[in-house]
Amino acid sequence: MTNTSISRMPDPTQFVPELNDITAALFRATGNRSVPRTTMSLVHLRAGQIAGNTYLTILNTGFLRKAGESEERITAVSSWQDAPYFTDAERAALALTEATLQPSPHGRERVPDELYAEVANHYDEKALATLTIAIGQINFFIALAVIGKPQPVSSLADEQWD
Repeated sequence: MTNTSISRMPDPTQFVPELNDITAALFRATGNRSVPRTTMSLVHLRAGQIAGNTYLTILNTGFLRKAGESEERITAVSSWQDAPYFTDAERAALALTEATLQPSPHGRERVPDELYAEVANHYDEKALATLTIAIGQINFFIALAVIGKPQPVSSLADEQWD
């Protein structure tokens, strides 16, 4: 019998059940509606692309499809800088995500004052804090996704770990 499992490790919540509390707290913190859910999914999709992780890419693509987003917008997330499908606020959020998750050019700040000011121009203080937490949230899940390599799913209700 051939093993078709792609999960590298068992569900970590079996060994560290507190992870469920952490996950729930992060979703509560980012679910306060100060940042549109679509923007959160765009940010999380871009983060999954940056990490090169199929699980996160498929999961967040699924969220965007379920929200009614067009295939053009979903597909263009990887090249958002020159795509005509995103609002200025979404562009600012995507730029902040990239600046946070990618190495900075030598001798430069990852999030320069100009980028912070651009993001702050589109998001009030609560939304900016929420967006910052959302980027930290996906960074937390990136570690689980790239190390554990859970089964790609399009919904959190689907079985993620073999």
